[in-house]
Amino acid sequence: MERKDFETWLDNISVTFLSLTDLQKNETLDHLISLSGAVQLRHLSNNLETLLKRDFLKLLPLELSFYLLKWLDPQTLLTCCLVSKQWNKVISACTEVWQTACKNLGWQIDDSVQDALHWKKVYLKAILRMKQLEDHEAFETSSLIGHSARVYALYYKDGLLCTGSDDLSAKLWDVSTGQCVYGIQTHTCAAVKFDEQKLVTGSFDNTVACWEWSSGARTQHFRGHTGAVFSVDYNDELDILVSGSADFTVKVWALSAGTCLNTLTGHTEWVTKVVLQKCKVKSLLHSPGDYILLSADKYEIKIWPIGREINCKCLKTLSVSEDRSICLQPRLHFDGKYIVCSSALGLYQWDFASYDILRVIKTPEIANLALLGFGDIFALLFDNRYLYIMDLRTESLISRWPLPEYRKSKRGSSFLAGEASWLNGLDGHNDMGLVFATSMPDHSIHLVLWKEHG
Repeated sequence: MERKDFETWLDNISVTFLSLTDLQKNETLDHLISLSGAVQLRHLSNNLETLLKRDFLKLLPLELSFYLLKWLDPQTLLTCCLVSKQWNKVISACTEVWQTACKNLGWQIDDSVQDALHWKKVYLKAILRMKQLEDHEAFETSSLIGHSARVYALYYKDGLLCTGSDDLSAKLWDVSTGQCVYGIQTHTCAAVKFDEQKLVTGSFDNTVACWEWSSGARTQHFRGHTGAVFSVDYNDELDILVSGSADFTVKVWALSAGTCLNTLTGHTEWVTKVVLQKCKVKSLLHSPGDYILLSADKYEIKIWPIGREINCKCLKTLSVSEDRSICLQPRLHFDGKYIVCSSALGLYQWDFASYDILRVIKTPEIANLALLGFGDIFALLFDNRYLYIMDLRTESLISRWPLPEYRKSKRGSSFLAGEASWLNGLDGHNDMGLVFATSMPDHSIHLVLWKEHG
């Protein structure tokens, strides 16, 4: 049959075939198959599988496709993106899938960003960073060299690290460059805290001093303690400075005048930490916006109201053992909502509204694990050998980083955490800068820094 005649015949047959019922179409096919030879049957076998396949992502409404995709894990979804351009387009556009995947990795989510392609890129960046943490490749180290005697006091803020030393000096370092920004002559420093204009130091000579960075001049000298001053904090809005000492007391000072406003007693051990913070929750004893002072010794944490009433009385005393059999480690986290402290039994978290213990995170497999930083998602911990990151949702250690033989300190001031925002969840921008700093036996400062994304 000629090609033209065949095409005419095929058109006529097609029109007739389409007019048949389903049963008649089946009978026609059966008859044609029975008349077919080996070549026709092989052709039919090779093409049936392709004809029977249907691209459901292409055929389904987009909302239904998104619903089905939510049941797949992210790695499977990434594999599915390779099926076709259409699949890649649909899967990449499923914002909720990628936001959920990021949240599960401990990533902060900005719900205002609805660009689905953005969230797929964020997930790919997140999975890379988490793999670096698991493989112990997320950090790098450097050193700050400049002191000639023991470095005992450290304080970090906004990319700047302040160090106080027995060489009677304090230095301010730019962590990103390793350069010393300021260096001034002081007394022996047991504690330091600074801002753009001034430096406040607590000293082993039992005094607190305030210094001007630009000139190095001492602008205030706070005298009254009878033991070394191990911790200081201040608030310019209240014009108040607080100090904790080896004389078992906490003193409240007028920051600008240098006069002692009150001496808080009740501790029976060295006061190794004082924290002045604004309250963020309401309870019977305080309201949001009230200023609260926390002071800690070897066994207890005391809570004091600070603000209008300078002659305050202790609101509450927290401890982990009534018989003082369990010691608290000299670090304290307080963000206005929760108090966290570490002990030989693990991490204790108190609810600041009720003062109830919310949870105890036990880590029996690692001895002497101490708290450095605590957030909504992650905690930063360390012991004699390693720096650890804990996922607080599972209470499991997800990363560790080796530490050198650093200078040991029972009081614990010569170690600190750096940037803290990533502890509330990484976001692809806050995983940078200083992670950890500690003083070394050779008087240098050892830094652990986030490594840039690969």
